[in-house]
Amino acid sequence: MEGFDPKWRDQADYVLGITKAIWEDRGIRSLEGFYGEDLIVRSPSSVIKGNGGIVAATLATLAEFPDRELLGEDVIWTLTGEDSFLSSHRLYCTATHSGAGMYGPPTGRQLAYRILADCWCRGNAVQDEWLVRDQGAIVLQMGEDIPGWTRRLIAREGGPEACVAPYRPEIDIAGPYDGVGDGAAPSDALGALLGDAMAGDFSAFAKGYDRAARLAYPCHEAGRGPEDAVRFWMSLRNALPSAEFVIHHAIGRLDDPDMPPRAAIRWSMDGRHDGYGRFGPPTGATLHVMGITHAEFGPRGLAREWTLIDDTAVWKQILLSTGDV
Repeated sequence: MEGFDPKWRDQADYVLGITKAIWEDRGIRSLEGFYGEDLIVRSPSSVIKGNGGIVAATLATLAEFPDRELLGEDVIWTLTGEDSFLSSHRLYCTATHSGAGMYGPPTGRQLAYRILADCWCRGNAVQDEWLVRDQGAIVLQMGEDIPGWTRRLIAREGGPEACVAPYRPEIDIAGPYDGVGDGAAPSDALGALLGDAMAGDFSAFAKGYDRAARLAYPCHEAGRGPEDAVRFWMSLRNALPSAEFVIHHAIGRLDDPDMPPRAAIRWSMDGRHDGYGRFGPPTGATLHVMGITHAEFGPRGLAREWTLIDDTAVWKQILLSTGDV
């Protein structure tokens, strides 16, 4: 690829390499080179623009979790031009809550959770990013309940009028990448499965999933087979029965050596919390749910699925909307 530093074997090596350099090797200053000066990072909990805010957030996280490890499980990527590519990488994180920070006073708890992130890279730097961290898993593993912890977070951030606004499309910042994916066969298959289910055809899971499919869902929940897939996705759809489900970006890998066909999809749901489901009794709050899904395919259909949303960001929207803070 034009302009790509030859010290990296390939795009996956680059993404995993800079992640380790920043977080595990504590190369905070390397952010100035690995992250573009005007990088935009969107997560369900916030939108950050510029290296300054990202460096500050990185330092705060490392102070709270000094032994944090980010183990790269996979990188699904596609070229987006002669000098750029889009990667969707999946991280398994371990950490000890040893310092004070956004999760409150140190608890000493041992944590394990995942992150899924879409990064658009050009000029050997990340220029645009969408990231979903399983913050619900972190909160639960600290022995707290998600609504209660989120109320306390709002208070620590200065109350409803001053707290950090969760991500919603209306506060988005336009970035340099506006692609929608590569039309690869695995991503088309995954998109069709999720699209059918969110349109109400939950039989899509029985038709498209291996009976022994391994599943990983928010709050570090594990599942097995189509029935557990139905349970998760139906609880999400039931909570927002009239919400619009939109696939924003979809890419796939078909012929990587020693790897099965894989897909990565970034999606959202926008609508009212009008139903019983994942977020408890209906509140009428208007919600935006940002999600990323990875999948692997085998000879009997979808063999593995990883899906993340940030339950704490959804609850923050509910609490701010209802005033139940």
